Amino acid sequence: MQITQTVSQDLHRQFTVTVPASELDSRVNARLEEMKPKINMKGFRPGKAPVSFLKKQFGKSIMGEVVEAAVSEGSQKAISDNALKPALQPRVEPVGDVQEVVDGKADLTFNVIVDLMPEFATADVSKLEVERITADITDADIDEALNRLAKSTRSYAARPEGEAAQTDDTVLIDFVGSINGVEFEGGKGSDFNLTLGSGQFIPGFEEQLTGTKAGDTVNVNVTFPEQYQAAELAGKAALFVVTVKEVKAPEESKIDDELAKKLGVDDLVTLKERVRDQLKTDYAQASRLHLKRRILDALDNVHDFPLPPAMVEHEFSNIWAQVEEELKREGKTAADEGKSEDELKAEYRQIAERRVRLGLVLGKLGEQNSITIAPDEVQRAIMAR
Repeated sequence: MQITQTVSQDLHRQFTVTVPASELDSRVNARLEEMKPKINMKGFRPGKAPVSFLKKQFGKSIMGEVVEAAVSEGSQKAISDNALKPALQPRVEPVGDVQEVVDGKADLTFNVIVDLMPEFATADVSKLEVERITADITDADIDEALNRLAKSTRSYAARPEGEAAQTDDTVLIDFVGSINGVEFEGGKGSDFNLTLGSGQFIPGFEEQLTGTKAGDTVNVNVTFPEQYQAAELAGKAALFVVTVKEVKAPEESKIDDELAKKLGVDDLVTLKERVRDQLKTDYAQASRLHLKRRILDALDNVHDFPLPPAMVEHEFSNIWAQVEEELKREGKTAADEGKSEDELKAEYRQIAERRVRLGLVLGKLGEQNSITIAPDEVQRAIMAR
């Protein structure tokens, strides 16, 4: 086996590995000798068939195994002999016709392409300054949260006959939508409860039902947003014929023991304690997230070193695939973001570079400080999110 380095550039190395056909043949023969005692062939006593006969029967399949093993061995040897620290699994590219190699007519030649981990010094993290946000839970915060709970659990009662619907009322409606006189898929519904002002429907729809009464049939004219999720409807004008079957007004929901019981606790005092605890948890999570981002920003600002191209490309590919999926789901293109696709890709490539750089920095800091994370610690961190 001959290994020759052909490329040495920054964090990139490339080697050409050649295994002579004669060496491959010797390896095949050696493997067949190992197998020989376990093989029974017609016309020969058990384990006595000559290797030449075995080669005719099993030679090509064994050669395939030998070639695979030689590629693995050559790749590992190129790395170990040169004391390299790969950033990712080395890539292997065959040179020449592999079938000729398997047929025993050519040497095995392949390239081993390696991107290396960068060598860099970590900054003194003890000198980094980051902001930690803290918050006190006030009585006003609790009152605001209780008001939201009360609003979310309030009940509705039918308005007196002939009384018009107002914002925050719920209306029970049937509706049929059409574009240029043709009904479209998903534009029809019956016995739908809609809270006016909730923003459940496209802009302009709910506003045109304000002032309607039970028994009314009204024409609602709207235009679908340009970035509507259903691309076939985006930007198109539509007519909805809406029948209002019921109008209900929200009843006042008092913040008292009854509200607490409705929410599954004994009394208002207990409910307030639960709300305070939840707000503390929410604020603590927000503070941790803010602190984490500031720490990562600080680490990114004080580290600058070459990055393994393959790692960046791998991270970018994952990010861009998610971006494309999201754009497709929302019926958008890069132009809808006010940028060309190249400009958008450049932005996300910078994000990929940041992620790779921070991953390498955090990994090295972990090694330097002998930090290990037990499975139960990972589980607790997941549960705390």
